[in-house]
Amino acid sequence: MSNAYEPVIGLEVHAQLRTSTKIFCRCSTRFGGAPNTQICPVCLGLPGALPRMNEEALVMAIRAGVSLHCTVNRRSRFSRKHYFYPDLPKGYQITQYQEPVCSDGHLDVPGADGGARRVRIVRAHLEEDAGKNTHGGGATGTSEVDLNRAGVPLLEIVSAPEITSAAEAAEYLRQLRAVLLFAGVNDGNLEDGSFRCDANVSVRKRGSQTLGTRVEIKNVNSFRFVQRALEWEIAQQIATLMAGGTLKQVTKTWDDVAARCHVLRSKEGSDDYRYFDDPDLGPLCIEAPLFERATASLKPGPAARRQRYVDALGVTAADARVLTEHPLLADYFEALVARSGDAKRAANWLANIVKPDVKFEGLGARFPVEVEALAGLFARLDDGSLSQKLAKDVYALMRETQRSADAILVEKGWRVVTDVAALEAACDAVIAAHPRQAAEFRAGKKGLIGFFVGQVMKATGGQADPKAVDGLLRARLDPASA
Repeated sequence: MSNAYEPVIGLEVHAQLRTSTKIFCRCSTRFGGAPNTQICPVCLGLPGALPRMNEEALVMAIRAGVSLHCTVNRRSRFSRKHYFYPDLPKGYQITQYQEPVCSDGHLDVPGADGGARRVRIVRAHLEEDAGKNTHGGGATGTSEVDLNRAGVPLLEIVSAPEITSAAEAAEYLRQLRAVLLFAGVNDGNLEDGSFRCDANVSVRKRGSQTLGTRVEIKNVNSFRFVQRALEWEIAQQIATLMAGGTLKQVTKTWDDVAARCHVLRSKEGSDDYRYFDDPDLGPLCIEAPLFERATASLKPGPAARRQRYVDALGVTAADARVLTEHPLLADYFEALVARSGDAKRAANWLANIVKPDVKFEGLGARFPVEVEALAGLFARLDDGSLSQKLAKDVYALMRETQRSADAILVEKGWRVVTDVAALEAACDAVIAAHPRQAAEFRAGKKGLIGFFVGQVMKATGGQADPKAVDGLLRARLDPASA
């Protein structure tokens, strides 16, 4: 890509709120039901059917807004957004247009350098989801419509157009998903479509303040796909401009198999939707008791926890980012620190050894071992019964058998070798078996100490204390520097 141009990206995220019933009726929001079994006259837009606001959807919108540092507007309104598509039986979508429930927030996006860049959130508004179209199915290749999803409550979160790269856009989405998970309002399930994104992207001459022609990429449901789609579109726009061409404002979709975007239609403007206030729904007025109920149980979000882990507990920034990807992972970490006392070790084990085996299911998670069991393993590290290598072997057996570290140590007879005479004999044998390496070490090649430590660990079946072995080897190989 030419350095003469820079991308400008804005993201619109549609997050399904975790209510048990739809936003304007009592139909279930359960995912996976048989097609068109969770519908009613309100979902179908039948004449005379009137919507009634689900208060829990508003509660969750408030929680999300506060978590995103938004102003929660005490008065907001619903509008009708008109367009015609088979998945929208009324011919309009109930949404919020000029008066959203939340506005003027921000999200801090961590960067590769350890810092963070603030992205403004313009608005977060409530609306109803549409149904789902399936094209080319059945024996005749017809299109089918499932309206189970129609009326599921959505919070649409709109960023300012100030994201500067495809990688930053993907990281913004990861952080936004984490915020909504910690607030308990969305399950973050990209595969089921409960968290999906429309990306708006344009390019302009570097340093210019004028936005270029915008292209919208619709309904991308993977962080990786968002990044790939944006990278492809940015490259295409720059190539077109450098060749002297012009860009059109269109809506596209990402095809991951073909690794390219395809045009769906010309982009609509707000005038095309003919917005007006919904006459069946009055203003949403948030009174103090409702606001307090919505926010009373909010816990610190991922950014606040991440900062505390780094500043107060000494955890690395990289480990802190991993630990705050999911609220139950952060809770597990804090419980482990409370039981074992060593935050750095707990963070390192969770981020690098335990997390790959955790099964995340929306807001739930299944851990391979309980907190108490892992704290018990750490206790054996602390009292010298285990080396780091042996501890990992014991953990693998704990994960497979759900037995405690102590039970496995008794069964296997695994204990760190602390007999000094036995360790000295092992060191002497290794030095004698490798005279060339010993001579090179004494000649100044001090990095070979790792080779000798490894050989002794191998000879003792990994049951020696590496620090003790290191000291004994140095004393023998180079007594003057020991």
